[in-house]
Amino acid sequence: MASATENQWLKGRVKAVTSGDCLVITALTHNRPGAPPEKTITLSSLMAPKMARRGGKDESFAWESKEFLRKLCIGKEVAFKVDYKVEAIAGREFGSVFIGNQNVAKLVVQNGWAKVREPGQQNQGKVSPYITELLQLQEQATQEGYGLWSKVPGAAEASIRDLPPSAIGDSAGFDAMGLLSTNKGKPMEGIVEQVRDGSTIRVYLLPEFQFVQVFIAGIQSPSMGRRNTNGNVVETVPDESNGDASGESKGPLTSAQRLAVSAASSVEVSADPFAAEAKYFTEHRVLSRDVRIVLEGVDKFNNLIGSVHYSDGEAVKDLGLELVENGLAKYVEWSANMMEEEAKRKLKAAELQCKKDKVKMWANYVPPATNSKALHDQNFTGKVVEVVSGDCIVVANDALPYGSPAAERRVNLSSIRCPKMGNPRREEKPAPYAREAREFLRQRLIGKQVIVQMEYSRKVTPAEGATTAGAADRIMDFGSVFIPSPAKGDTEEVAASAISGSQPAGVNVAELLLSRGFGNVVRHRDFEERSNHYDALLAAESRALSGKKGIHSAKESPVMHITDLTVAAAKKAKDFLPSLQRIRRIPAVVEYVLSGHRCKLYIPKLTCSIAFAFSGVRCPGRGEPFSDEAISVMRRRIMQRDVEIEVETVDRTGTFLGSMWESRTNVATVLLEAGLAKMQTSFGADRIVEAHILEQAERSAKNQKLKIWENYVEGEEVSNGSTTVETRQKETLKVAVTEVLGGGRFYVQTVGDQRIASIQNQLASLSVKDAPILGSFNPKRGDIVLAQFSLDNSWNRAMIVTAPRAAVESPDEKFEVFYIDYGNQEEVPYSAIRPVDPSVSSAPGLAQLCRLAYIKVPSLEEDFGPEAGEYLHTITLGSGKEFKAVIEERDTSGGKVKGQGTGTELAVTLIAVDDEISVNAAMLQGGIARMEKRRRFEHKDKKAALDALEKYQEEARKSRTGIWQYGDVESDDEDTAPARKPAGGGRR
Repeated sequence: MASATENQWLKGRVKAVTSGDCLVITALTHNRPGAPPEKTITLSSLMAPKMARRGGKDESFAWESKEFLRKLCIGKEVAFKVDYKVEAIAGREFGSVFIGNQNVAKLVVQNGWAKVREPGQQNQGKVSPYITELLQLQEQATQEGYGLWSKVPGAAEASIRDLPPSAIGDSAGFDAMGLLSTNKGKPMEGIVEQVRDGSTIRVYLLPEFQFVQVFIAGIQSPSMGRRNTNGNVVETVPDESNGDASGESKGPLTSAQRLAVSAASSVEVSADPFAAEAKYFTEHRVLSRDVRIVLEGVDKFNNLIGSVHYSDGEAVKDLGLELVENGLAKYVEWSANMMEEEAKRKLKAAELQCKKDKVKMWANYVPPATNSKALHDQNFTGKVVEVVSGDCIVVANDALPYGSPAAERRVNLSSIRCPKMGNPRREEKPAPYAREAREFLRQRLIGKQVIVQMEYSRKVTPAEGATTAGAADRIMDFGSVFIPSPAKGDTEEVAASAISGSQPAGVNVAELLLSRGFGNVVRHRDFEERSNHYDALLAAESRALSGKKGIHSAKESPVMHITDLTVAAAKKAKDFLPSLQRIRRIPAVVEYVLSGHRCKLYIPKLTCSIAFAFSGVRCPGRGEPFSDEAISVMRRRIMQRDVEIEVETVDRTGTFLGSMWESRTNVATVLLEAGLAKMQTSFGADRIVEAHILEQAERSAKNQKLKIWENYVEGEEVSNGSTTVETRQKETLKVAVTEVLGGGRFYVQTVGDQRIASIQNQLASLSVKDAPILGSFNPKRGDIVLAQFSLDNSWNRAMIVTAPRAAVESPDEKFEVFYIDYGNQEEVPYSAIRPVDPSVSSAPGLAQLCRLAYIKVPSLEEDFGPEAGEYLHTITLGSGKEFKAVIEERDTSGGKVKGQGTGTELAVTLIAVDDEISVNAAMLQGGIARMEKRRRFEHKDKKAALDALEKYQEEARKSRTGIWQYGDVESDDEDTAPARKPAGGGRR
């Protein structure tokens, strides 16, 4: 086999030059997979100067000799034949090599870079076929002083390299960090001496000849394998010759290597699939070639990590990227993090493409499961209705019917993530720049026409995003949104990005956000769906990073202290009323449409958010016909728009009432003209601004019989579809609440009752005498007396609830009394009690005990009982507050409350002036009460009332408000409604 190749001409390509007279040649073609076969050929009859081993010195002109041959041959196609072998030196093959018609050996000798070994008795028959010509050329070179034969004084000594200690094998004396800090980011010239594996090379750094090992940043090729032999780690490297530095012995093992050796098997570890191919790929491109190395970092073992670039004709190529693109290396995050973002992105994208195409080492790759799915053929145009956050908007699809629930589509911007807005209900504050990002989009998008390209949907599990107990998985749709007619500044900002052929005319909203520094690009997992314009998004993010904009800046985001009156107590809203009334027309922004006639506003001038409702205008309630359509109309008309308001008053829930204008149009007229609202002027239309315009709008809808007026007949008032139509006349009282007890019970006085004025006049005319002498006046339980109220020192009629058992011995002894005209109760000393004339005490008490009908309110000792009591106290008590109390039931069983007497208890629906819902419904809606248990058979009036209330309870239950925060409240069989006596007597 050995003799068969002698004197036979072969063709190949020079892969490496190991010295001035030795080349490694690979076959031009091969049929087997993997690297092609190769031969190491030493030029026959030549002896080039020997290069230094580690720690030694070169022979004179050794480096120059090798460089001449390297530059002459590397990468060239050659013809060669083996002239002879020398078995004594490991069967080394000597031969003749031609580049075209030029004999390489002759060129080397002619330029004086090798000596010719003259034929002698010892090497008889082991000579070059061209020995005679070689000797002649050597004679000429000697005479001319070429190369080794230089006649320049000191040239031989100057050619000997002063090699620094090698950094390979024993890196204790090598300052890797120092080298990195000096050359970070700068291209360093070098020549690749060895290729350990596809992603690891050994290089001479020029001009100091520092011999280092460099791991290519961001990638890792398959391992070439290793074996454990007597504690030495042996790596597979090419054969060396002529004193090549790679042939030196290994240095002492590091502790990490010794640990690895002790745990390794004594058998050889075979190479990974595609390892040899990856190694050859790197050798073919950079071995024995000039490269430029950009150092990126140093690992904990003092190894250099850098990018390797080489020339291919006029082009400069990145070796690491080529390995990944050809499926011969994988992306490695830890070392890629040392690189610039653009370089990282290219590596990651190349690996992803290879995985998709199943190239080389990814041939058997199975993509991981993903929770995202591509969306196709779901592009549409529409108007932006709402900006939810910096990365989420709601678009009304032009192709769907106006007012249809499906017309509005929530679109999450693909592949970006903006700061979160937080949740006020959970006391979550907005993240830095979250408000700025949303406002940036609001000003550019709200009410504008956009083009939407839906791209993918993603299932979000409760663990990823939901914080509400019991939350289920939800599907989020992602897409790219484009502004067809952007502002001038917007187009300039994204002009630097590449526009793909599939991108519509206009500006990508996500790109615009990223360029302002209002978000980050999502680093998707492999095979996870992403934006079709992902590269443009990365470029925009990179520009914001370099410009230190928004979230990438060192500045903190502007702090905004907003007073949210929608979640504060109603009293705080009333305190703001004078401030709002002083300004005639107040600029505001609609934050949310709560119902057709009610919304949440942000007032920049006062940095507060308020609940606002149109004065004298009401839309159908939730669940009633045309309710959803009214909300849809208002969302398209005023949602997140700049408006002006004029505030008239505030109701008991803290909602401000007044008029609103958008683009000089009274917004209430839009609802009235569309037949989606009615005017309510039971308290007078004279205080409503532009009332005549509203009346004209309503009259127009009536005449056309639009929506809620479809059954309208002149002179008749018909139901708008409400299920709470009364079928019998109920007694209604105008009352003022005087005391709140908790548990939904309270005392009222009837407004306008003549008895009140009469009793007040009698009490005012009384001359209260000094305290009676001890023992002369001994009131007992149930007696009516005069008692001095501790808060204002006024004298009022009171009933003794508890008294000392024995005779009174001190004026400080305490009596518990119940004020029969007001319903409150307190302890007073004996000195604050007086007997009362029978003419004053005989009149019944003015305080009437009531409870809220059809609902169960927690007692003060139960969960949410204090909150319910505080709410009822805040909205009902106060000077001048009047309510309409619709009596639903009467309990005449004589039940007692805290022992303050007996009497009829009224179950009432309590309604404040100008309020759209009753106090009963408001407490259900706020989650601080629940409905009483339904019975199998109910009167139709009560059934209708319960049906009407149930929607408010369901609203609180769905939003997990108050008592519903942990799910459904366990029902008990107790019914708080007092038992009623049937006609035949006895208890039911």
